[in-house]
Amino acid sequence: MKKIIFATVFILVLLSITGCSSLKKSSNVFNVKQNEVYIDSIVNNALKEGFFPGAQIIVGSKDSIFILKNYGHHDYSKKATVKSEDVYDLASMSKVLGATLVTMRMVGDGKISLNERLGNVVIEYKNTAIADLTLFELLTHTSGLKPSITFYQSLLSTSDGLPLLTNEKSENYPLPFDNMYVNKNILFDAKYLAFEPKDNYIQIYRNMWLNPEFYQSVYKKISQANTNIRGKYLYSDLNFLLIKQFIESKTNYTLDHLANEIYKELGIKNIGYNPYNWTTFDDIVPTEIDNYFRRDTINGYVHDEAAAIFGGVSGNAGLFANASSVSVICQMLLNNGKHQGKQILKSKIIKEFTSSPLGRKGIYRGLGFDKRKPDNIFTKNQYGHTGFTGTFFFLNPDSKRYLIILTNRVNPIRTNRLMYKDNFSSKIWKQINN
Repeated sequence: MKKIIFATVFILVLLSITGCSSLKKSSNVFNVKQNEVYIDSIVNNALKEGFFPGAQIIVGSKDSIFILKNYGHHDYSKKATVKSEDVYDLASMSKVLGATLVTMRMVGDGKISLNERLGNVVIEYKNTAIADLTLFELLTHTSGLKPSITFYQSLLSTSDGLPLLTNEKSENYPLPFDNMYVNKNILFDAKYLAFEPKDNYIQIYRNMWLNPEFYQSVYKKISQANTNIRGKYLYSDLNFLLIKQFIESKTNYTLDHLANEIYKELGIKNIGYNPYNWTTFDDIVPTEIDNYFRRDTINGYVHDEAAAIFGGVSGNAGLFANASSVSVICQMLLNNGKHQGKQILKSKIIKEFTSSPLGRKGIYRGLGFDKRKPDNIFTKNQYGHTGFTGTFFFLNPDSKRYLIILTNRVNPIRTNRLMYKDNFSSKIWKQINN
């Protein structure tokens, strides 16, 4: 009788333990159907409300893709539906998927140090006020540099002597740009800009070429962009313009060449700078109708003006990709830097760059990577980045899940911020992590 009682108790205890274990395990199981229904609903509502013309979305894990969906169209003409091969302008996601990935490779290989100072590597800044900024400060946005500089505006003037932009629409200011209106009598600086190819000029748009002498004024403005709050967090595109120079000065290779080496190792082809070099017009999703600088619907050339003046290859922006290519990078990161048995990035480097080294100071930023103050949506270990054009990717190393959302919310104009007011991307991220 005692043996029977003992056996019964043992079985009940065992069932209790395994039951709890199963419950714990099942809570981490991804319900594809439930999440797909939710995503379909929220995206279809976004399309109806005009958040963006179309989107690509992928939800996956370190070794699987759970959901891969394309929605809507390239633009509001609805002539072209979104396909899986289509590439989007990633905007500031380029900071991570381009410049940061290359930096991680270089740090891991011992070719560059996070403590190296700008003036010791990039000769243009050797005797300037920003000479002693470190690569670490640039990556964590603690350099104290101002957020941005509209370099391209110095290439513009007006024939009537009136301002380039004004707040009100009128006969002289008929077309919108951002939340302002553009003078119809704009002139381009003939010293630096040409509208047909010229020797040594850099192509910055379909029909625009820039005299590289212009870069000296760019470097001078960056060197004088210190806000005197070094050590505090201030997000700045200038940091990643400098990281590109850091990388290229250190290696004597261009950023796009170094990034393409990594993409080649990963076997991804629908990602890169200047997409007309590797894909076709029909597979590129347009961004904004630019009535100011490019005077055109931007398609296949980088939307960001700072990246544009560098020929479409910059640390702050410039990458185009489809969600599937970004997905491979996410899986590599979640697999501790491995892809198909090959070590692309060192595991310890991924941990270092995706941590919050300045968290004790209330700065949650990673090295290059965006991280958020923990709340009911984001946890301390999650990381990723967003882009001005309406792009988002985030990874959860605890659940080994990731989310990629690519849209062109700036089409036809950048003032459309409906997806942000609705917390569109955060809602989906929260849903897939429940």
